[in-house]
Amino acid sequence: MNILKQLLETRPWLLADGATGTNYFEMGLGPGDAPELWNVDHTDRVLDLHRRFIDAGSDIILTNTFGGSSYRLKLHKAESRVNELNRAAAELARQAADESSRPIVVAGSIGPTGEILQPVGTLSHADAVAAFREQARGLKEGGVDVLWLETLSSTEELMAATEAADLVGMDYVSTLSFDTNGNTMMGVTPGALAQTCRTLVPAPLAFGTNCGVGASEVVATILTMSESLNDPTAILVAKANCGIPEYQDGKIVYNGTPELMARYAVMARNTGARLIGGCCGTSPEHIAAMRAALESSTEGEPPTMDEIVASLGPISDGARRRGEPDVNHVPRRSSRRRRSSD
Repeated sequence: MNILKQLLETRPWLLADGATGTNYFEMGLGPGDAPELWNVDHTDRVLDLHRRFIDAGSDIILTNTFGGSSYRLKLHKAESRVNELNRAAAELARQAADESSRPIVVAGSIGPTGEILQPVGTLSHADAVAAFREQARGLKEGGVDVLWLETLSSTEELMAATEAADLVGMDYVSTLSFDTNGNTMMGVTPGALAQTCRTLVPAPLAFGTNCGVGASEVVATILTMSESLNDPTAILVAKANCGIPEYQDGKIVYNGTPELMARYAVMARNTGARLIGGCCGTSPEHIAAMRAALESSTEGEPPTMDEIVASLGPISDGARRRGEPDVNHVPRRSSRRRRSSD
């Protein structure tokens, strides 16, 4: 059985890690540089961040491969290195996980291609599947336990990534970013994601939201998603940005304190999330505060929207929606049931 499934059978929640890119900026990554190249050029720094998140209490660490598809690496003239960079990233995360005295899940991060799929854009379903499959194969060869499809914005891209995971024979987790008045950039609602994930074959081990525009919106999204599902067996994911980004002294910083992220972690759990972590701006220090808060508190009632605002900050009008899934936003095609040992 997949280690993530095993842990979820005995644990009420698991803590994921925090940010990759924004932490690398503090470690020397330059503006416009590709973090994925560090998997070969600065292995010590990649390992160090993984180890710091594990020491802070993370049960799940994501590989440094968010932009590891050929479409994203092409921006850095590295599109021919997809397998090399993804495999190397997985091997580094695997090393850090295996050093720990407790079980750590290694999740292979797969972000969006940066292209828009047909029929709205020009990228075909087949080409998207091929790109995701190439990336997934490298992650599998490097030893990840599960694929982690994150920050997607359309059901079309989600289904292409799902098909790629199926083709390489890997379990997966999927999260979309609801960063546009409670919707994704491509108009998907939390209810529509829940509806789509119920129909995907194979189904994700867990699904939910990451990134976005702050912890309050992520908790509101999980609340709406949980109510739309009305299914206590669904495993939801919350991985919020560390507050709101601000421009200070020539760089982008996130205003979320460890105390705010600790409150967010508890609220996310009470709202129904079982996989909880941080996204942009979240440091090991934030993760340590989140772990302490989760361990020192018992599960309570889901918060109201007003309680979320009072504790974490404003929520957009769109994110305040409640009710049934958006039946007008349905996937145009379903993933094929096909497994291989690719």
